Amino acid sequence: MSEILRAAFGTESLIIGTLVPFLFVLTAVVFVHEMGHYLVGRLCGIGVRAFSIGFGPELIGFNDRHGTRWKLCAIPLGGYVKFVGDVSATSSQPGAEEAETLSEEERKVAFHTQPVWKRAATVVAGPLFNFLLTIVVFAVLFGAYGRYVAEPMVAEVTAGSPAQAAGIEPGDRFVSVDGEKVESFADVQRLVSGRAGDTLTFVMLRDGKEITVRATPRPVEQEDALGNKVKVAVIGVVNNREVGQPRHIAYSPGGAVVAAVEETGYIISRTGQFLKRFVVGREDKCQLGGPVKIAGMAGQAAKLGFEWLVQLVAMLSVGIGILNLLPIPPLDGGHLAFYAVEAVIRRPVSERVMEAVYRTGLFLVLCFMGFVFWNDLFGC
Repeated sequence: MSEILRAAFGTESLIIGTLVPFLFVLTAVVFVHEMGHYLVGRLCGIGVRAFSIGFGPELIGFNDRHGTRWKLCAIPLGGYVKFVGDVSATSSQPGAEEAETLSEEERKVAFHTQPVWKRAATVVAGPLFNFLLTIVVFAVLFGAYGRYVAEPMVAEVTAGSPAQAAGIEPGDRFVSVDGEKVESFADVQRLVSGRAGDTLTFVMLRDGKEITVRATPRPVEQEDALGNKVKVAVIGVVNNREVGQPRHIAYSPGGAVVAAVEETGYIISRTGQFLKRFVVGREDKCQLGGPVKIAGMAGQAAKLGFEWLVQLVAMLSVGIGILNLLPIPPLDGGHLAFYAVEAVIRRPVSERVMEAVYRTGLFLVLCFMGFVFWNDLFGC
């Protein structure tokens, strides 16, 4: 019996080792996203019927003094805030029949009766809170631990590499990459890693003089700290302790926040760059994963320590925020697109058009979900 319990609930088990970290990561990201919708919606005077973590049958819940039902549901793969007047959990606008069932008091606080700016602010708050969560996580980590940086120096050049072909030599110092100044070797890696196949311009400092070279990074497969096989673009230069002279940077509270904002901006930029390259077929489909891959990453992060698990929350939160801003119904970006059109034409988009676009968008979202599930289970 003890062997069975250890297999089921030990730290290496599926439940404790993978499922619990996965639920922690996903619940944290979803809760913050939906809390953004909720708080800004309430601030705008919109009534809230339900705040749910998960979908499907309710497991546990309670009503607050405002009449909002807070609940935890059986399928923990998302969540929603249902405002007064919403037909469904996706904030669908009610038709004439549904609208007639609302009382006069409910119409005053119904989502669809609010000015377009209030609806837009409420919708965009979800992704923005995701970005804010990432900033907070990085600010705490930078403030608590600081970070190590190395000088952007070249210790070695790999034979046959793009760097060697471009004429980069050991002892060179990176000044800028494609017009962006660099202060550390990590900056160089950040600017190169997502640009496989792009010809980049490097300004190098050699013997006190700046020289300009061009090199095209090539993709190589590496294993990250969480055990994922990732393709990273490299030019074939190596930094080491001797020439990189790594140093520890300690941050004040204000400095930690500034560094966290910059780091979050870098992640948003890299994610957007990846998505654009993916759409045109310049990125490996296996770099995209769904719940199964995230669960595996959460399990690996939990083994490395709570700090790694929190970093995974930060990274996933940015991804969720960006995906939700895509202009595809029923994502938040799809609603914002409708509100933008409404603001221009001074009237709501017709129900017929909204329904057609919504169905198309829902089909695309389901296809994407099926694609990442396939990647998780069979494709990669």
